[in-house]
Amino acid sequence: MKVLMAQINLTIGDLEGNLGRIRNAIEEGGALGADLVVFSEMALSGYPCRDLLDKPEFISANAQALERLIQQARGPAVLIGHFAERQADTGKRLANCATLFENGAVLARHEKILLPAYDVFDELRYFQPGDKATVILFKGQRLGITICEDIWNIPGFYDRDGYPRNPVTELAREGVDCLINLSASPYRIGRGVRRLELAREIIKETGAPLLLVNQVGGNDDLLFDGHSFALNSAGETLAQARGFEEDSVLVDLQSPANEATAWERCEEEEIFKALVLGVRDYLNKCGYKKAVLGLSGGIDSSVVAVIAKEALGADHVTGISMPSVYTADASQEDAQALARCLGIRFETIPIGSVFGAYKDSLRGLFGDTPEDVTEENIQARIRGNLLMAVSNKWGSMVLSTGNKSEMSVGYCTLYGDMAGGLSVISDVLKTRVYRLARWINRGSEVIPDRVLTRPPTAELRPNQTDQDSLPPYDVLDAILEAYVERHESVEEIARLGYDPALVREVTGKVDNNEYKRNQSAPGLKITGKAFGSGRRLPIAQRFRKQ
Repeated sequence: MKVLMAQINLTIGDLEGNLGRIRNAIEEGGALGADLVVFSEMALSGYPCRDLLDKPEFISANAQALERLIQQARGPAVLIGHFAERQADTGKRLANCATLFENGAVLARHEKILLPAYDVFDELRYFQPGDKATVILFKGQRLGITICEDIWNIPGFYDRDGYPRNPVTELAREGVDCLINLSASPYRIGRGVRRLELAREIIKETGAPLLLVNQVGGNDDLLFDGHSFALNSAGETLAQARGFEEDSVLVDLQSPANEATAWERCEEEEIFKALVLGVRDYLNKCGYKKAVLGLSGGIDSSVVAVIAKEALGADHVTGISMPSVYTADASQEDAQALARCLGIRFETIPIGSVFGAYKDSLRGLFGDTPEDVTEENIQARIRGNLLMAVSNKWGSMVLSTGNKSEMSVGYCTLYGDMAGGLSVISDVLKTRVYRLARWINRGSEVIPDRVLTRPPTAELRPNQTDQDSLPPYDVLDAILEAYVERHESVEEIARLGYDPALVREVTGKVDNNEYKRNQSAPGLKITGKAFGSGRRLPIAQRFRKQ
């Protein structure tokens, strides 16, 4: 049996646009002689739809679009993910489904059994779980149909306590010739390889080939990496789609193994591709073509500028230097050198006179009180205001350049450097930002070498460096990774060899700055625990386990 894995980039709620991509893939499958074209989870609507699923008009439009597709599509059979209203008087109104149809006739439908309700997922909010595993007889083959989470209940592969039932085991008992999984599995570092390991473990139980089609593209904070694949009954690769881009791949389930795979060569390359995809899709799907960012000459804004240029093209990116009296000549020189290397537009707007006007306006209120963090934050907010003014005038989206280390401990200014429409590296720890920069410079110097070697600084007061306020980043990031991403306690982190007092100080800053992160721009998720939709802590709370 020949199957076309249709890994397409979907826009949430764009039913007509998604239909066009789906139809094109079906036509491609027909031209290639495919018996079946398989799409990802909720391919018609895009995933996740979140509270669009509460809108009756959206539910109705989705049903009409699905019916048109079923009636109009000709050629190969189609297995597509979508949501649909249930024919039941009890339970939730909707189900997360996969429907197999051919030449106007619906052959079978599967309702997703395991509905995730953790991290970024909230499917139990909208959907009723399916009640039975689905085996479809097609072209003489017994196909076991699953949707994403349905296969993630294998011991050792689940991130938390498992579900009370395992659809894979149920399908294995019934006997299948091939297991097909329609996925919308979000990216995080190493997730693609983990999916492949999971699939091979499943094959040991079912003894059948496995085909997984994953969504690709950025949808708000979530990035979907694609990397769809087909494995034979020995767990060997038959075919694999590229990562972080649309790719339709024809696979013959009876063909010999093809171990040539499309995995990225290193972690930094994988992260870079993910962030480029996230920036490109977020702006395009929100209707923006241009981006603007503050280009300080520091490591964070330099890396974000490279990502933006790769995502949007040099003609669509503007970097703005906003020097103050505290800005070193080296910072301005490095910002300009980077912009020249990237070919992006570069402008300079000094903020000294504006800063002076702020201080004059506040002098009657502040009197002779010494300058402190207040004046530092005023400078950051002036820069944020200027960038937002450019955004308003030119229709460009402001890209915020703060990293995860800063966001974690509140080393950032609300309505200042946090201003923007998208926080590109808010899930990238500072030490990882440096690794990304070195990877960017692997062939030739793109980011000026001095940017990687100078001590990082906000340049908001004389001779300031980040380490005036923070521990060394290798220490800080190790503590943050343990506390934020692995949920380890102060005592557990201290046992790793870190000073307990320092651990309490860092974790206290994380807890005390929830209010800032709650008001920040959406950030692109690349780790197992990012700030945003997958981390829901109360702001006004007093629990401290120190």
